[in-house]
Amino acid sequence: MDREPSAELFDLRFDDFARLAGVGTGTLYRHFPTREALAEAVYHGEVAALCDRARRLQATLPAAEALATFLRGMVDHIDAHKGLARTLATLMPDRSGALAEGSRTLEQAVTDLVAAAVRDGTVRDDVDAGAGAVMMALHGISAAHDRPGWRAEADDVITLVLDGLRRPL
Repeated sequence: MDREPSAELFDLRFDDFARLAGVGTGTLYRHFPTREALAEAVYHGEVAALCDRARRLQATLPAAEALATFLRGMVDHIDAHKGLARTLATLMPDRSGALAEGSRTLEQAVTDLVAAAVRDGTVRDDVDAGAGAVMMALHGISAAHDRPGWRAEADDVITLVLDGLRRPL
């Protein structure tokens, strides 16, 4: 029976995490004394990987293409990690600061992509440089991942966001 990844994560014992990581339980406990500490490390690793991807795209693609590729990739990421954010939030209830810090870091990566597209003239110059609306769309997509037809709707939302950002001809 297929289960949501978050359910699988809740069912895992610390020994299972060690096995999945290819290390001994003692090694895992030395680095992550609690499941919460492990969840926080996973979260920070995910944010760092996404921010690195944003920087690589910005360095290698035209600005509008980098932004579109990143946002569509975020939908892929959310799809591949369904339930992870909820699981991490549940495992990290006293670490809301860590979640907020990661969110700010990711928002800065999106802001940089939007700002580059504004500078090259492909995105409207009246777009909020803070990329708050773009982040809100991503949060909404993530929060709605249990909806039937989620993937198609998520792709449609990204298309709407990109169309709304585009500078009129």
